[in-house]
Amino acid sequence: MYNTIDFNGKKGFICDMDGVIYHGNNILPGVAEFIKWLHDEKKEYLFLTNNSGYTPRELNQKLARMGLDVPEEHFYTSALATAAFLKEQAPGCSVFPIGEAGLLNALYDAGITMNDVNPDYVVVGEGRSYSLDTLTKATNLVMAGAKLIGANSDVSGPIENGIAPACRALIAPIEMATGTQAYFCGKPNPLMMRTGLRMLNCHSAEAVMVGDRMDTDVISGMESGMSTVLVLSGVSDRETLKKYAYRPSMVLGGVGDIVKIAESGKGKDDRSEDLNA
Repeated sequence: MYNTIDFNGKKGFICDMDGVIYHGNNILPGVAEFIKWLHDEKKEYLFLTNNSGYTPRELNQKLARMGLDVPEEHFYTSALATAAFLKEQAPGCSVFPIGEAGLLNALYDAGITMNDVNPDYVVVGEGRSYSLDTLTKATNLVMAGAKLIGANSDVSGPIENGIAPACRALIAPIEMATGTQAYFCGKPNPLMMRTGLRMLNCHSAEAVMVGDRMDTDVISGMESGMSTVLVLSGVSDRETLKKYAYRPSMVLGGVGDIVKIAESGKGKDDRSEDLNA
């Protein structure tokens, strides 16, 4: 049997974005109702995304184009988590980055400089700047002693017409060529989850993690002591559940079901999946 979650009794919600809020540039069903419910019920919430390409301002504008008003302070990305990790580990270090504005801005804001000669770290995120030339450069810098960091460990991410390779897939050739294992800063790294809970001023027992991936969202929420919701609006389906030894607290079609359950005053409804079925 699945567990029940008293959504009305929870103080904070941490939600993934790709596959939960949107696919590519298309908003998913029930999302507008979910965000309205969060505001109306004065819930603390944070959109925690492993996508390192966007800045919080770009995410704010992306949702605004979809008709959703979510202030910048409600976003936390794997790029910000990566920059925070490096600032803590090696203040003033230099990096050779492969990524987009979200990663580069986060690194600059953390006082980290760019260096393509003898950097302390090679940092890889998603982005169009990825090429054989940058891959070769990164490989040789790691061979020369640079430490290898990945913004997140997602292998793929949902897009309108399928999936796109994500950070874990993009960094794999560097790992294979150098024999060096990358350290990943995004979900399910507990450092990112603890930061998210701190931003919400929530204890883990007061919060819910909502995502579409078992290997990043559900496991990170579960290992942080949070209730977890797997939504089937992204990359996972019911067959996905059979591959893992752990399970989410609930499985729902999408975030709109959270509102329906909360408004019904129940801890579950007919749309939640029986995990033993």
